Amino acid sequence: MATAALKPGPGAANTPATGTCNVARYLPAMAAAVPHQPAVIVTRRRDATGRAEYDSLTFAGLEARSNSYARGLGEAGLQRGMRVLLMVRPGFEFIGLVFALFKLGAAPVLIDPGMGVARLLDCIRGVDVQAFIGIPAAQVLRVLRPAAFRGVRIVITVGRRWGWGGKTLEELCGGGAPGQTGRSSASPVASQAFPVAETPPHDTAAILFTSGSTGPAKGVVYEHGMFDAQVRMIQSHYDIRPGEVDLPAFPLFALFSTAMGMTCVIPEMDPSHPARVDPAKIVAAIRDHRVTNTFGSPAIWKRVAPYCLERGISLPTLRRVLIAGAAVPWQVIEQLRAVLAPGADVHTPYGATEALPLCSISGGELFAPGGAAHVPDAGLDGSCSAAARKGAGTCVGRPLPGVEVRVIRISDAPITQWSDDLLVPDGTIGELVAGGPIVTRQYHGQPGATAAAKIADGDTIWHRMGDVGYRDAAGRLWFCGRKAQRLTSTEGTLFADQCEAVFNEHPEVARSALVGVGPPGAQQPVIIIEPKPGCFPRGGRRARFREEIHTLARANPLTVSITQVLFRGSFPVDVRHNVKINREELARWAARRVR
Repeated sequence: MATAALKPGPGAANTPATGTCNVARYLPAMAAAVPHQPAVIVTRRRDATGRAEYDSLTFAGLEARSNSYARGLGEAGLQRGMRVLLMVRPGFEFIGLVFALFKLGAAPVLIDPGMGVARLLDCIRGVDVQAFIGIPAAQVLRVLRPAAFRGVRIVITVGRRWGWGGKTLEELCGGGAPGQTGRSSASPVASQAFPVAETPPHDTAAILFTSGSTGPAKGVVYEHGMFDAQVRMIQSHYDIRPGEVDLPAFPLFALFSTAMGMTCVIPEMDPSHPARVDPAKIVAAIRDHRVTNTFGSPAIWKRVAPYCLERGISLPTLRRVLIAGAAVPWQVIEQLRAVLAPGADVHTPYGATEALPLCSISGGELFAPGGAAHVPDAGLDGSCSAAARKGAGTCVGRPLPGVEVRVIRISDAPITQWSDDLLVPDGTIGELVAGGPIVTRQYHGQPGATAAAKIADGDTIWHRMGDVGYRDAAGRLWFCGRKAQRLTSTEGTLFADQCEAVFNEHPEVARSALVGVGPPGAQQPVIIIEPKPGCFPRGGRRARFREEIHTLARANPLTVSITQVLFRGSFPVDVRHNVKINREELARWAARRVR
């Protein structure tokens, strides 16, 4: 089968000859090229022994379903440019609906429900959606809290409708979408093609909300050209081939799987709580379907990697594991590489909802002896991982082709216009800003947030990542922490990621969090320790554990000023990846305990 021609080539900003950047066009192309290849696989149920049974949908079946959805949604009144809140679980319906909305030229609005009802409703109010497609539980929320949904004119239920208005998806699709009831859709399903809207690069494709880990969640405006550039850039950089099998643990990445010609295996997990994943189910899915590629939060692999090592399990079909969402502990990467086949590797792309991917580094480069020779005091074997353990920060690699990351002076004020005077020399910690075809231009309906995060530079928009770091002499970027979470005292500025790495070396420390107590400029540094299970200090052990932490602090010039130590059983984390520490909440907690 001649699928190689579908692989996006170099140059992420290239657009098709038709002039449209609509990512939906990849689906009919794949359906024509490989109609019988499974596009999506989901777990239907588990038998009496606990073994999973699966449903699958081919590329032809997914294309037919997407066409049916697009036609039905159009007849219901959905039009190009409409903002459509989509609250549907990952699976056939979710992927089919997103591609249908793209084909119509409508913009799906995706919000993480794990952020809680109050914050979810705030997001919905802010985006003023015009249509709502949701499962029954989501529709109940609309009925109980109608004010947030005041602008909704079209209501569609995915599943059974219990007395509220609108239509069901099944009703709109004339008794069910193609392939809806079968256990496997292995052969093409005839359907009338639905024309893909011709969308120029800057047309709004979707609104994706940030996790709100360091402030209110914001609606990021994604343009069609950005989605198209992401597909091309990710596929080219990681050498992803059509026909591979992907297990994306973040729902949106299932769309990239389809666009790249990969079979997408939907993991059996709650995407809002990746830290609760059952590692046995992830391993079984990888083995059952011979998964070659996977993307997920560090929280997932912190459970899966030890599970495999403890049981002597290897994952020989995996070619690459992509981990993102927060700085990834070197121990997780090391453990995971141990269960992969030779030639396979772990990659940690760096970016944010507003700009992804910007940089990437492989485990091979991270652990290469002497790889951090350009970093002062790399320590141990001179590798990037060894330097990180000494407080150099987390190495996130070099920018991808077509992306530029710069380091500027740290400022909390808006910067309206770019100037080269903002730049700081290599090796100096500053604020990270990014430009390129995968960088978003604005937040929806939030001009203040847009002004605070964007810098105009002619036709280019630089996004302020909200992170601090530096560039080494080899051209790699090092992440040192969040700008909003830096600590400023009378003795200088401390950065969380650098300092915490020093304390995380203690064998009984699961993780640590640096917070400041007091006003900026005169903050008292406090290190909060989350001990490993079974290691929480009590009685006389508490004083000894505290002194061991003090000894680590005194041994490193980065941490010598940290004298206050607190212990806490667990840390509050973000709702999306379950790994970003909420240091703001911990700072308030510490302020009540520090004298």
